[in-house]
Amino acid sequence: MAACYSCGNPLDPRERVFRNTLCSQCGKELHVCLNCNFYAPGAHWDCRETITEAVRDKDRANFCDFFVLATGNKAAKQDDTKQKSARSKFDNLFET
Repeated sequence: MAACYSCGNPLDPRERVFRNTLCSQCGKELHVCLNCNFYAPGAHWDCRETITEAVRDKDRANFCDFFVLATGNKAAKQDDTKQKSARSKFDNLFET
């Protein structure tokens, strides 16, 4: 099942997601890297597709033609939790 990257609201994977499509629950944009099946942190420009330029804001709507709504284990907050944990560990290194 597909879900919003921000709030986890379930989404119908058969529904088309356009650049201006918003989550009905939290109002966040859905055509974003964090909701894409090809999003892969650590890959070249964090994408498993061969894109010609980097998308800087992974949580902002974009015009990427490769966008496919992520489903199953790739969907939603799974990556967000790992990212927050890694960020927290990084920040702790520099606390005084």
